[in-house]
Amino acid sequence: MVKVENKTSLIDRIAWNIVIPVVLLALIGLYAIYVAYANDTSNLGSPVKGVLMQAAWYLISIGIVAFVMQFDAEQLYKIAPYVFGLGIFLLIAVLFLYNRQVAATTGAKSWFKLGPLTFQPSEIMKPAFILMLARVVHKHNQQFAHTLRNDWILIGKIFLWLLPVAILLKLQNDFGTMLVFFAIVGGVILVSGITWKIIIPAFSIVAVLATGVIILVTTTAGRQLLSHFFQAYQFTRIDSWLSPSTGTSDSAYQLWQSMQAIGSGQIFGNGFGKISVYVPVRGSDMIYSVIGETFGFVGSVAVILIYLYLIIQMVKITFDTRNAFYSYISTGVIMMILFHVFENIGMSIDLLPLTGIPLPFISQGGSALIGNMIGIGMILSMKFHNKDYMFSTAGDF
Repeated sequence: MVKVENKTSLIDRIAWNIVIPVVLLALIGLYAIYVAYANDTSNLGSPVKGVLMQAAWYLISIGIVAFVMQFDAEQLYKIAPYVFGLGIFLLIAVLFLYNRQVAATTGAKSWFKLGPLTFQPSEIMKPAFILMLARVVHKHNQQFAHTLRNDWILIGKIFLWLLPVAILLKLQNDFGTMLVFFAIVGGVILVSGITWKIIIPAFSIVAVLATGVIILVTTTAGRQLLSHFFQAYQFTRIDSWLSPSTGTSDSAYQLWQSMQAIGSGQIFGNGFGKISVYVPVRGSDMIYSVIGETFGFVGSVAVILIYLYLIIQMVKITFDTRNAFYSYISTGVIMMILFHVFENIGMSIDLLPLTGIPLPFISQGGSALIGNMIGIGMILSMKFHNKDYMFSTAGDF
C-alpha cells in the first residue's frame, strides 16, 4: 500500500451518510429512554437523569469513533491480533468477576460491575472479532487460490478463531450474544469468495438443524436431550415465545405487554410521550415498544427505514473503497447491526424468542453502544482514508 497526498478537507472525508442516520437513531433513543423512565413504575429514577446518563455514553462513543477512524486499513490489520487478545482476556476475566446480582436475575455471567455501572465485555469482543476475522480471511485469500480444498481450509480457520469465543460465551450462559457471532461468521463467509458448492450445502444443513432444534424444544423428550446445551431460563423464554398470552413467567408477561403496547399504537400512535401500557425493561430490551406505542405503525416503519438506509450506505462505502480487507470488516459490522435490529424488533413483536439483544444506537446502555460505535468508526475509516492510499493487489497491503 503506497501513501499518496490527500488534499481533501477533513469535513469532506467524513461519511455524513453514515453519521446522520446514526445521529437520528441516537435522538430517537434519547426520546424513548425519557418516555420509558417517565412512565416506569419500578423507580428507575428521574427521566432527566436517565437521558443524561445515556447522553454521556453517546459523548464517550463519539470520542471512540473519532479515535477508531484514525486507523487506516494497514493499521487495523496490524492491531487485529492485539484487540482480539484483549477481548478474549475480558471474556475470561468476567467468568470470575461477573456481577452476581445480574447473574441471579438473568442466568448470564456476562457483566462486570464497576461501582454503579455494569459493563458487558462481549459487546467489545464483537468488533474485535470482526477485525480478526477480516484479517484471517484477507491473509488466506492473498496466499491461496480459491479451490475446494483451500476453501475448506479457510472455513476451518474461521471456526478455529470462533471456537474460543463460543466456548467462553457458553460458560457465561449468553446464548443470545453467541448468535450474533454466528451471524457475523455467516456474513463474512458469504463474501469471502468461498465456492457456492460449499456454501449452499452448509447453510442448508444449518437451516435443517435450526428447524430440528425448534421442533425438539416443543416436546418433552426433545427438551431432555437439549437440556445438556440450554439452561432452564432459556426454555422459559421459548415457552413465552410460543404462547405469550398464556405463559405465567416474567418473560411471557414482558413479551405480552410489549405486543399490547405496540398494538395500542395502531397506525399513527397515541401521541408524543403518551404511554398507557406498562412494559418491563422498556428502556433497554423492549424500547421498540415505546416507538410503537407513541408513534404507531408509521413511526415503527420509519425507524426500520432509517436502519435500512444506514445499511445501504455502509454497502455503498464498501464498494467505493474497493479494498478486500475493508469489505470483510464492513460485512461483519453490517451483520452485527442487522442481526441486532432483526432480533430486537422480532422479539418485541413475538416473531422471535426473547434474547436480551439491544436495539442498536437506541436502547439504553453503554457497552452495547460502544461496541456498535466501534463498528461505525471502522466503517467511517474507509472513506476517511480512501484517498490516502493506493492499494496494490500484491501482498497484504
